[in-house]
Amino acid sequence: MNTRPPSPQEVLSAARDFLDAWQSGNTTKAAALTDDVTQAGTQLASFKSGLHVTSSTLTSRAPSGFQVPFSVRTQLDYAGQKSTWAYDSSLTVVRGTDGRAVVKWTPSVLCPKLASGQSLVVVPVGAPPIKAVDRNGRELTAARYPSLAGILSQLRDRYGTKMQGRPATEIRVKNADGSEGPVLKALSRGRPGEPLPTTIDAHLQAEAEKDVKRQGPDASVVAVQPSTGDVLAVAMAPAKGFDKAFQGTYAPGSTFKVITASTLLESGSFTPGTPLNCPRYFSYGGLTFHNVDKMKIDHATLAADFEASCNTAFMSTAHVLPDGAVENEARDVFGLGLTWNTGVPSFDGSVPTTGGASKAMTYIGQGKVLVSPLDMASVAATAKAGAFHQPVIVPDSVDNRHITRAPRQLSASADTALRRLMELTARQGTAAPTIGGLSGDVGAKTGTAEVDGRQKPNSWFIAYRDDVAAAAVVPDSGEGYKFAGKIVTAVLAAS
Repeated sequence: MNTRPPSPQEVLSAARDFLDAWQSGNTTKAAALTDDVTQAGTQLASFKSGLHVTSSTLTSRAPSGFQVPFSVRTQLDYAGQKSTWAYDSSLTVVRGTDGRAVVKWTPSVLCPKLASGQSLVVVPVGAPPIKAVDRNGRELTAARYPSLAGILSQLRDRYGTKMQGRPATEIRVKNADGSEGPVLKALSRGRPGEPLPTTIDAHLQAEAEKDVKRQGPDASVVAVQPSTGDVLAVAMAPAKGFDKAFQGTYAPGSTFKVITASTLLESGSFTPGTPLNCPRYFSYGGLTFHNVDKMKIDHATLAADFEASCNTAFMSTAHVLPDGAVENEARDVFGLGLTWNTGVPSFDGSVPTTGGASKAMTYIGQGKVLVSPLDMASVAATAKAGAFHQPVIVPDSVDNRHITRAPRQLSASADTALRRLMELTARQGTAAPTIGGLSGDVGAKTGTAEVDGRQKPNSWFIAYRDDVAAAAVVPDSGEGYKFAGKIVTAVLAAS
């Protein structure tokens, strides 16, 4: 039996025979031309199946001693996505135990990046891309509408596959224990499927993007259609990062008086003209509260208190309303604290039932009340429509998801009275300096929310104009109408 090192001719012949067999797809024959038939056969077959190889072109170059360099050009077809992978490798020819010149088997013959126990696979990367469009079919991109970047990413994760898109793919090393190794090649960028419809109005979205920048650096705004709950615009400054417009948690301040007023009107004991004293100070639960600038209103009514945003008047109704009344109104009529299914993650409000001083603080949107701008846009929309329509940014027809319904809606008389209060506030009350000149059916409420540790309060403003409602917050800024009010007014003016 020949035990001498392979001759140059044997090296060239053994290499070519092996590469020809591999190229033809005959992995059994190729494995038989190595010094480890079992391992070579298994790994050659794994190479073909793991990469979804349709054909390979293997071209040898001039040997260097017993080593033969060669190039690989492999055609792949993964889930209908065709691609090519080209790289260089090498093999070594040795004398086998039976005297033949054979290829010394090692996984690095398949690819220089492979070590013992490793293999190659094509894997999908993340969710398929999407082509999201607004309510009129206009494409929405993060480049054009930066505030939508995070939402578009969330929509891709949730709806990419549902819209029959194809994910990006890459070639990875697979370790012996099944874990993923390094990426060797990105094969495809992925392809969107059918356009994903959204409720966004591109015109209003562009306006909202501009307006939050003017009142930044920490402003956010959401616009909603009262008759449907469709989210028309969502913007924030800075545009990147945490989605504070949908998921931020803030005390709403006096904008929450919309809900307190609704509770009073539905109690049957109050109308807009009902006398309700507005003193400088009010004590409840062991604490004493006061109005901004120690304001008081002589001979006040509920309407006068609402349009002037009198804290002490609204807190004094804690003596009249039972524990949980306002909190129940927030949940059962305005939908706060229920589970919303907007199409992307959202914070849906928290109005826990409390007693003592916290009860009175709830009545003016302080204490333990937490909301997002989305929540308060919905509150304004509910006041305008008279019924809660759960906000959505993707029509539920796309995925047949459950849309939350509020247990009940405002009575016709209470809704008419509530809208009257918001109209007075917009035309002659605290909101008038900003929104008072806007045409149409307009109602509003301002809010100035105190925050522990902040030198300035959070500026809040909610309003509706015809069939568009909006809410904005500008943290650590000042009075509601001066900052958030400008954002909401500009958005509604563009509707």
